[in-house]
Amino acid sequence: MRNEIELEAIIEDYLKGKLTADEQKAFEQLRANDPVVDHKVVAHKVFLESMQQYADILLLKEQMDAAHQHIDVAALSAQVKPHPSRIVRIWRNNKSAIAVAASFLILAMIMLYSIQSQKKQVGDMQLLAGKVSDIKGSQDIIVRTINGDNRRKSTDATPAKFGGTGFAISSNGYILTSYHVINGKGSIYVQNSKGVTYKVVRYYTDPVNDIAILKISDDAFTNLGSLPYSIKKGVARIGDAVYTLGYPKDDVVLGDGYVSSRTGLNGDTIAYQVAIPVNPGNSGGPLLDNNGNIVGVINGKENKTEGAAFAVKSKYIMEALNAIPQDSLSKRVAYGKRSSLQGLKRNQQVQKMQDYVFNIKVY
Repeated sequence: MRNEIELEAIIEDYLKGKLTADEQKAFEQLRANDPVVDHKVVAHKVFLESMQQYADILLLKEQMDAAHQHIDVAALSAQVKPHPSRIVRIWRNNKSAIAVAASFLILAMIMLYSIQSQKKQVGDMQLLAGKVSDIKGSQDIIVRTINGDNRRKSTDATPAKFGGTGFAISSNGYILTSYHVINGKGSIYVQNSKGVTYKVVRYYTDPVNDIAILKISDDAFTNLGSLPYSIKKGVARIGDAVYTLGYPKDDVVLGDGYVSSRTGLNGDTIAYQVAIPVNPGNSGGPLLDNNGNIVGVINGKENKTEGAAFAVKSKYIMEALNAIPQDSLSKRVAYGKRSSLQGLKRNQQVQKMQDYVFNIKVY
């Protein structure tokens, strides 16, 4: 309990600019390394802003009361009712006071609406802070519910229940996707762009960062060859053009857009916000820049804003890759190196990489 109180005090000093330069640097490092602390900072910031807005409304009410005292409402009413023709003259004589009162009223309505919006955001943030790995309460998880699958092997007529997207991170059958796509579910298969299906097993999971790595365990699988893309070293910038390939249906779908924020929902530092229309089934799809570097993995979208999607940053993809014994990965995806997609037109990039993006089906 004491540690929690001390942490809240440090967060408040940080937000109010009371920390020294060294303290601020150390705290920002802690915030970058600990998602729970980061979410507490964002939630506390929203709380302080709500309190400040509430204080502003109280001040507005006092000012409105003071303005109201200068307006003789009864006298105005008596003048207006029996003499409708005098309305214009009354307005001219009292327009300053009436305009002030009207302005205060409009401002009060705007601020009340803003506070209501802030309350909704605090509710979402509380849910995220309670369990960082569970993003279902604040985002629409982009897992596609599949009613049937006509392209699956005829030897197994059972329809898939869920679907998503994944992409190769090595030539020997390791595939990265979103953890929530395969979490707690049954048998998993992947299907390539040619319609060939392979059985896979769960190999590595990172629930906190919503990342999972699967391994193809099918004897019919042959190596993919060198991967055409690489993982971006560093962070993407706001305004950078990006695109994704995914399986919201049985055929691969291209989505084009740009990075709209360096943080995800409510300031989540694990993810980017991107302006790309995505649909159920896009979860786990790669997010690439124009040079063919993977900058993230699509994992969700804003449940009330159309065209606002989220992608876990490439930093956390590398953390997952580094957790796997390096001798297990044959021709693993490169990091910070030139991609063979660089310099190609978009349709050429898609043509070259679609064999490395898979439709994930969970039964």
